[in-house]
Amino acid sequence: MLKDKKLSAYKPSATRIRARFVAISWRDLAVSFGPFILLILVGAWLVIWLIRPAPPSNITIAAGPKDSNFWRVAERYRDILARDGIKLNIVETGGSLDNLKRLADQDQNVDVGFVQGGLASAVSADAQSALVSLGSISYVPVSVYYRTPPPREDGKPAPPLRQLSELAGKRIAIGGEGSGSSVLAATLLKANGVEQGGGTELLNIGGDDAAQALTGGKIDAAFLMGDSVSLATMGKLLRAPGIRLLDFSQADAYVRRFRYLNSLKMPMGVFDLARNLPARDTQLIAPTAELVARDDLHPALSDLLIEAAHEVHGKANVMQKAGEFPAPLEHEYRISDDAARYYKSGKTFFYRTLPFWLASLLDRAVVIVLPVILLLIPGIRLVPMLYGWRIRSRIYRMYGELIALERGISRETPEDQAEILKRLDEIEAAVNRMKMPLAFADQFYVLREHIGFVRARLEHPVA
Repeated sequence: MLKDKKLSAYKPSATRIRARFVAISWRDLAVSFGPFILLILVGAWLVIWLIRPAPPSNITIAAGPKDSNFWRVAERYRDILARDGIKLNIVETGGSLDNLKRLADQDQNVDVGFVQGGLASAVSADAQSALVSLGSISYVPVSVYYRTPPPREDGKPAPPLRQLSELAGKRIAIGGEGSGSSVLAATLLKANGVEQGGGTELLNIGGDDAAQALTGGKIDAAFLMGDSVSLATMGKLLRAPGIRLLDFSQADAYVRRFRYLNSLKMPMGVFDLARNLPARDTQLIAPTAELVARDDLHPALSDLLIEAAHEVHGKANVMQKAGEFPAPLEHEYRISDDAARYYKSGKTFFYRTLPFWLASLLDRAVVIVLPVILLLIPGIRLVPMLYGWRIRSRIYRMYGELIALERGISRETPEDQAEILKRLDEIEAAVNRMKMPLAFADQFYVLREHIGFVRARLEHPVA
């Protein structure tokens, strides 16, 4: 029983605990902690909305003409992003050049687009610097289809064309306005001395219209590329009588002259083994198509787009090996930091293991931790000092008033004594109402003693 009594003596009673809380000056505590809490909240808000905003729920991609290869790829991207609740809006355009110009124009509501290599000079240097590449996604073969020349005078078939210079004096469809095909075709033809005039007609016709004009005999040759025509149309041209695909015998020379081009070989019979189409190995040249975005694209969306590119472009086909694309090949646009990080280490832990919406929320929450910690470390040290300073300043203010009263005692008249006593009573009442933390109890009681000292001098003045 004695032991229990001793233990109970050390246990703080409810009254003691209540007294501790009553002694706390909540106003001083709020004033001391308030600025730091406000600073933390403002810092967190700035981090969330300025440094790591929430990823938008929908983005817009500039694709190409409807039913072109780029358009069909964009549709597949749309289905893949929809799994994570992201809506991909597809904008129909004239092709790669149109896509690039829309991306470069800040007034256009476009976030990302397919852009063929070799077009960067079509926009200003400032506009280029505001664009980044998420990686090359495929080759875009330069397919030049032409009508078979008439037989020679001896009745033998004319040899196939092997060089673009042989198209001089012919009617050539170079692609529609806004297509990458039109820009690249004009560049390649000019390098071969083939320009508008002197019997040569360069016509801005592309896609299926160019294919129909070629089979109908209205033109002699057509440049067809993936940004403006479907693969089905290209396959039909290979099978069309009197139409051939140009074999670029100078492919290696083109690659040396134009750094954005690649040399490709189309194996004999790859399109149709039974009909052996093409009838021989065919050399082609091709820029790469890049997934180009504005440099403010959210990192989470960058990861989703590259992931979609892996799913769409990562398999082998007649022009590429499995896993060859997408690839961080830097040509005319710098690889974005987020894309470089993704190609190096993949998605971050949250996005790799959690649903997209939850990963996005946690990713933003983690970013808040650093500024909070940086603000709390000095706050933990400064807040108690500020709180103590406020308590002491209240005590010092009372001392200031006591000193003023005490100095007036020696000069008082009988008429002033009542007024001074009244003021002293007010000071004492104010002190008694003060909430004083236990750590300052000694100063509090010393202040009360000094009030009594001044009262004694006032009531019993020294002669």
